[in-house]
Amino acid sequence: MTHRHAPDDQNAPNEGAAVEADKTTISFSLGLSDFLAANDISIGFTSYQTGRLYLVGRGADGKLAVHEAVYPQAMGITANANRIYLGTLTQIVRMENVLGSGQLANDTHDKVYVPRNMQTTGNVDVHELGIREDGQIVFVNTLHNCLSIPSITHSFKPIWKPDFISELATGDCCHLNGLAMVEGQPKYVSAVSQSNTKDGWREHRHSGGVIIDIDANAILADGLSMPHSPRFHVERVWLLNSGTGELGWLHPTDHAFTPVAFCPGFLRGLAFHNDHAFVTLSKPRHGRFEGLMLDQKLKENETAAWCGIQILSLSTGEVAQWLRFDGPITELFDICILPGVKNPITLGPQSTEIRDFITIEQPDW
Repeated sequence: MTHRHAPDDQNAPNEGAAVEADKTTISFSLGLSDFLAANDISIGFTSYQTGRLYLVGRGADGKLAVHEAVYPQAMGITANANRIYLGTLTQIVRMENVLGSGQLANDTHDKVYVPRNMQTTGNVDVHELGIREDGQIVFVNTLHNCLSIPSITHSFKPIWKPDFISELATGDCCHLNGLAMVEGQPKYVSAVSQSNTKDGWREHRHSGGVIIDIDANAILADGLSMPHSPRFHVERVWLLNSGTGELGWLHPTDHAFTPVAFCPGFLRGLAFHNDHAFVTLSKPRHGRFEGLMLDQKLKENETAAWCGIQILSLSTGEVAQWLRFDGPITELFDICILPGVKNPITLGPQSTEIRDFITIEQPDW
């Protein structure tokens, strides 16, 4: 089902109209649809809390179009115009666009992403994903404190672990969570701590976070607060210092964290398009994220944490566009850009539509 949200100039001159779906209210900046059109992109993002993959584009009428599909514990996502990889509770899902150039589904959608392969990993707490230059999927295996690739016969094959993790064992020790790819290879990861004991990371949320250079197997930056989503963009290592609610980058010489923008929420998920950063915000979980510097910064800015997306200017740090959820959805995880895509949809693996949605590849003859 695709939800379109029309602007409501009378009630909220700076935002789109709020609509309710299952008691969830979605609101957005008035220029979001035009921004997507001007940049010729759509957005995909995930909510593991509700098990949803969301795709945001714009319809032929120019209005914003939001589509959702159920994928249990939807987490890390990486994509291009014709393929989406998604980490879920027990599987890594490969979705393929089945439409050719110029084709539309229901005279509306220019991309239809259908799950064509579901690699079962078991519940290893898959976080972020990357695609190597040879096409191999790499994923952050948080439960086992390592990077892994799918295995033909087993749940996964480990390919790297931090030096401070003494052995491969079940138990989230350091909360390895984010992955940056550079030139088709995994290059940087983020972890909440350097703990080597099960759940030890929870005692180091304030300043134990690190960014690790995989090639050197060395700590690139430390003293961070629950860092997530390292990315390499325009010759800089960017990341989300989630415990302080800040987007920033590492100085090229001393690797000090340089904040660019504060966002009112717990940050996970980061993508770039030209001179804008796309981040997902979540409301802090009581009992786990309380007491972080994020709480103090929210008070200083006289604002409450909220759940949604912010699109930030890299030059100024200002919010260019946004989309917000109010209601039962309080946590998002990852975000991706779909270049050259106007109005995408996906069919969830358990949806009624997928049973009768059959496409045939042209035979050689």
